Amino acid sequence: MKIACIGAGYVGGPTMAMMALKCPEIEVVVVDINEERIKAWNSDKLPIYEPGLFEVVKECRGRNLFFSTDTKKHVGEADIVFVSVNTPTKTHGIGAGRAADLTYWEGAARMIASVSTSSKIVVEKSTVPVKTAEAIGKVLKRNCSDPNVNFEILSNPEFLAEGTAMEDLRHPDRVLIGGSETESGRKAVETLASVYAHWIPKERILTANLWSAELAKLTANAFLAQRISSINAISALCEATGADVQQVAHAIGTDTRIGNKFLNASVGFGGSCFQKDILNLCYVCESVGLKEVAEYWFQVVSMNDYQKQRFVERVISAMFNTVSQKKIAIYGFAFKKDTGDTRETPAIDVCKGLIRDGARCCIFDPEVTPEQIFRDLSAPKFEWDRPNYSRSQSHMLENVQVVSDAAQAADGAHAICVLTEWDQFKTLDFKTMYEKMTKPAFIFDGRNILDHAKLREIGFIVYALGKPLDPFLVKGY
Repeated sequence: MKIACIGAGYVGGPTMAMMALKCPEIEVVVVDINEERIKAWNSDKLPIYEPGLFEVVKECRGRNLFFSTDTKKHVGEADIVFVSVNTPTKTHGIGAGRAADLTYWEGAARMIASVSTSSKIVVEKSTVPVKTAEAIGKVLKRNCSDPNVNFEILSNPEFLAEGTAMEDLRHPDRVLIGGSETESGRKAVETLASVYAHWIPKERILTANLWSAELAKLTANAFLAQRISSINAISALCEATGADVQQVAHAIGTDTRIGNKFLNASVGFGGSCFQKDILNLCYVCESVGLKEVAEYWFQVVSMNDYQKQRFVERVISAMFNTVSQKKIAIYGFAFKKDTGDTRETPAIDVCKGLIRDGARCCIFDPEVTPEQIFRDLSAPKFEWDRPNYSRSQSHMLENVQVVSDAAQAADGAHAICVLTEWDQFKTLDFKTMYEKMTKPAFIFDGRNILDHAKLREIGFIVYALGKPLDPFLVKGY
């Protein structure tokens, strides 16, 4: 058997690497039109950072795992083709700002059809709006010249969390495979299930109809994001009333019906999927006339935007309503720890908000490159999800500086904003930094990871998100 995967990104790369590791008798080829990216997958510096990924790639690469730009050859030879291409939010036209743009998906389908001389199973791995399989089926059928070639489309959404993707692939909560309820559809589902059964217990491989599988992915992300927005909404109330959001979260998290995951209040959620998938879900609801349902889910995104804006306003009002020409150290730019991924990271909106008010941001992140930071801060909304984004211009910005260590960022700064929960930030020498900062020195902990009592002892004015306000920050009017 031969498996090809179109798209060598955060999903395609790790998923295929694990598949190759666990199925040594199957040839697995990841193809992409981006030559730089394929070159990186074939080198010692992979294009994405994910704990444990390099070891797996190193073990399988050249044995039964290959990375190539020869898309036509490998897709043509494959029995199963996974498609994990970008499905960005549309930026213009009908549904702009909400609908998913399926340009790259359709392009992949046309390419699969044009090179196929034998029947294939085509697997949706990208997050797509419900009913995409139907459209893709039509494209495949009409673009293949050989009448004997049949395509079975399956939906096999990924449920990976960045930073733990390899562990999630090794021991997933579940693998979901959706197929059409026909004889050939059921057979295709069984074929894919047999690949996963190499390392995943049968009871964890769930099967569903196509639409349920497509919708399950959007719904899972909507529910996860909803929990973050819910606790973030409560964090604003906690600050206004003197409650402590971590105590509230702990109290509700011990209820087994609620559970304690995803209850950390923060400056906001980020990542490539949450916002995109909810907007997509809203658009699908609107398209079928469910306006109230769309409005309900849209509130999850609105609350996230509000939380980022609230953080920016808190920083500015604490610093005497002006941050003009003040140096502010930004600790962390990735959307969460243990990943170099900056897609939709709250740091982008926070930095932009501070820069708009004239602040000079000095950014330190252990995994994110300066080019990436400048590119993210100068790009228009939703642009990050275009395939050529990594090659687009990275503009230097006059009010932004990127440094390679935390102490340098804090030197002469008026404030430190913690925007990513990197473990190394907890052990920094804040005493020495305090001495080099402009007084009064502020710390705005957007992730609640620091020892706030200790920082106050040193002399910092501390804003801890969702906790009783420092007397210095309480407005007298």
